[in-house]
Amino acid sequence: MMDREQKLERLAALNAEVEQLEEELAAEKTPTRWRPTGYYTAYYAITGCLLGMFGAATSLLFNVVGSLIWSGVRGEPQNPLRLIQVYLTFPLGETALKIDTGITLAIGCCLYLGTGMLYGTIFQLVLTRFTPHATFVQRLLVVSVLSLAVWLVNFYGILSWLQPLLFGGNWIVDEVPWWVAALTHLVFGWTMVVVYPWGLYIPYQPQTEQA
Repeated sequence: MMDREQKLERLAALNAEVEQLEEELAAEKTPTRWRPTGYYTAYYAITGCLLGMFGAATSLLFNVVGSLIWSGVRGEPQNPLRLIQVYLTFPLGETALKIDTGITLAIGCCLYLGTGMLYGTIFQLVLTRFTPHATFVQRLLVVSVLSLAVWLVNFYGILSWLQPLLFGGNWIVDEVPWWVAALTHLVFGWTMVVVYPWGLYIPYQPQTEQA
């Protein structure tokens, strides 16, 4: 026979076991929702890729409008997609400068957007990693420096020697004015700052959790 103290201790132990079993049953009924424990690299890489299309489209539109304005000022007709023609000299050589219409330019535009998607990943990763609490102006400054750095590396660090080596000419560096190339990259970067909030990760919260 157990005395009173032993019965109370036994009863407390049983109550504790019941509470533990109830908690385990409740946990089994409530689905576990995965959430990142640190910096969500994969998510920002994907959203950056998507947002990069906006940056590339804005950059291309800026160049098209600028090309039309430049043609009007100089009084000389110029293909609005002149930038695409010049960029296509990398895979096609000098022949690309003679292509004024057709599916080739359409493919060139797609390649331009695709390149923007790749750079969008880099820009979004940099913004989310290093400027999560920065102001809009601070992000604009960071992206401006990054955009100009990308331009300098692309044009004078890579294309200035790689295109002549592969295709026998340096059309991209020679044909695209430096200020046009710089502004094109800046417009891309500035657009990424504008659309930056669209790519932020916000955990989903069911109404029960919000309540």
